[in-house]
Amino acid sequence: MTPGQMDEILNIIGPDITRQHTNFRQPIEARQRLAVTLRYLATGETFSSLAFSYRLGERTVSQAVLQTCDAIVCHLKTSQLPKPTADTWRATARRFQEKFDFPHCLGALDGKHVNVFAPANSGSQFFNYKRAFSIVLMALVDADFKILAVQIGDYGRCSDGGVFANSALGRGLQNKTLDLPAPEFIPGAEDLGELPYVFVADAAFPLKTNLMRPYPGHNLSHAKKTFNYRLSRARNTVEDAFGILSSRWRVLLSRIMLEPHKVDKVVMATCILHNYLTQPSHQTGTETDRHITELNSVPAMGGNRGSNAAYEVRDTFARYFNSPVGSIARITE
Repeated sequence: MTPGQMDEILNIIGPDITRQHTNFRQPIEARQRLAVTLRYLATGETFSSLAFSYRLGERTVSQAVLQTCDAIVCHLKTSQLPKPTADTWRATARRFQEKFDFPHCLGALDGKHVNVFAPANSGSQFFNYKRAFSIVLMALVDADFKILAVQIGDYGRCSDGGVFANSALGRGLQNKTLDLPAPEFIPGAEDLGELPYVFVADAAFPLKTNLMRPYPGHNLSHAKKTFNYRLSRARNTVEDAFGILSSRWRVLLSRIMLEPHKVDKVVMATCILHNYLTQPSHQTGTETDRHITELNSVPAMGGNRGSNAAYEVRDTFARYFNSPVGSIARITE
């Protein structure tokens, strides 16, 4: 973050984190409050360590961090995490086509566990399959690693598919209220018929007409392997985005010593700041700097069977990727 960017954020949230001078104390300046918060988010240091570094009280540091995160969410969420519109979906689909040769892709979806200390009287609700206590951060990411939609705070024991079903994105997809573009022909492949716009995800998510997951099982046909490869190229954007997010804001790599509802605010602030710092790539064409040479077989996961229409959509994408017009060999010539 450059000094100019920090000043811009301070101008936006400054009034909310400025405290009044009194005869009894000199308040901490808004700039220092923001600096302490950014240091906490970027390093994951404890409040006691930050208090020692900045010569402040530990309680003062904790209050400054939480109040500043509140102000970031309040004032920057609308601009940095706006509700996607039809234009947003179409622009996202164009970028996935340009960078990853996956047409009609509206974003890559996945979940990430953020470790927390075991909340009091929570039983096993936050205990996840990695044998740690966590909350779930689920994000939909575009081709330039920017977050389009986010769901934060579900119990660590919940599966990705369950978190998605209960999220605003999942409910919107089910109720058809997301303003997704209507199905269209893919240029040059009109013989395949109109294909819907889709999200891409891994095997933990359900197969739907607007949500594609890989073919499961071993000994897949060449067409199915090709589909899994192309889907994996597009889906890796969310993995990369989580990597960038965690590298910038290393608090997400630590075990956060806060109550769950306060962790939600901290994680939301990191997502907003991630989008603020993420600039769209000016690259065009295919992604050539990372190649997937081998794909592991995808296990069959129960409870995620799709409808016949969803299977037909996936098979149609597979036929397109194996056709002369949709193959990577033709695109890279």
